[in-house]
Amino acid sequence: MVTRQCRWCRRKFVANAGPGRPREFCKQSCRQRDYESRQFAVERGLDETQLIVTRAELDDLRDKLYVLECAVEDVERDLDASSEPHEVREALSWILDAARPLAARSD
Repeated sequence: MVTRQCRWCRRKFVANAGPGRPREFCKQSCRQRDYESRQFAVERGLDETQLIVTRAELDDLRDKLYVLECAVEDVERDLDASSEPHEVREALSWILDAARPLAARSD
């Protein structure tokens, strides 16, 4: 068994090693979404490196990245000042809270 990453949703899945082409998608719906997106791109003259994203989605992603960037800076500063175990745990919690909205993105 081989662990692969879905070409559409990027989730990891177990693919059976064997004859034939290796699986590229974790489930049929991801395969279908990939097909639809490729058809959509062809209709609009986009190549494989181009992507259409709404302004709201892009702004939301930028906001979440900014929060994570600030959390990293805060934690670096806090850990430079002290390395008490409870402060390290608190810093880790702060980073995780800032990273979870990005990690939770499934689309």
